Amino acid sequence: MITDLDSTSQPLIDHLTELRKRVLWSVVIMLVGTGICYHFRDNIYGFLVKPLADAMGPDDSQRLIYTNLTEAFFTYVKVSVFAGCFLTFPFLATQIWMFISPGLYKREKAAMLPFLIAAPIMFFLGGALVYYIVIPGAWKFFLSFQSSGSETVLPIMLEAKVSDYLDLIMVLIFAFGLAFQMPIVLALMAKAGIISAQWLAAKRRYAIVLIFIVAAIITPPDIISQIALAIPLMILYEISILLIRRSSKNPNANTP
Repeated sequence: MITDLDSTSQPLIDHLTELRKRVLWSVVIMLVGTGICYHFRDNIYGFLVKPLADAMGPDDSQRLIYTNLTEAFFTYVKVSVFAGCFLTFPFLATQIWMFISPGLYKREKAAMLPFLIAAPIMFFLGGALVYYIVIPGAWKFFLSFQSSGSETVLPIMLEAKVSDYLDLIMVLIFAFGLAFQMPIVLALMAKAGIISAQWLAAKRRYAIVLIFIVAAIITPPDIISQIALAIPLMILYEISILLIRRSSKNPNANTP
């Protein structure tokens, strides 16, 4: 009885030990990445505020402010952690893969590889879309509500807090990156037999409505930003249908 119990508990102990090892490595990697990014905090800050600076124009009176003594420091820390996640993502993904891969068959590992490669690429594409296309137009739209005193008795001018602005742009980049994971999620669900290309095609009209709802929630409240996210997501939805339909015609067994 004791021998059977020991042999059963040993694999669990091994898994927990391996999990602890991977978590510790991930924490160390994140701390190192955050430290490196903190060293380059001014460069990262400049990158994140450039769309706002471009939208504001060369007016020297435009600025970002902070109203709490520690606000600027902790804002730099948040920016460093955010950038550190991007910098160390390949290493963190490697730690996750090293934990789960021993439990997969060889063909299962081969089937997972395209998704592991596609996930960071799609995330960066989503981030690039919002940074280079959506944000510049959205910022110009919101800044258009500034006015001089001659028009509104008292002038309306932007005095944005640095923490609020950076929180907003980091959330937008992260949200767009997650939204661009949709094809990967759909493909994994299809591979697991949960959905099919025919089902996705039949539910297309509902998917379009859901996409616009998600776009309205994620993006700033102007129609241009919403369309800028919704159209790529609809295209990715159609691409997902084509890829799932193609893979279903050439199924690969996941067993050895």
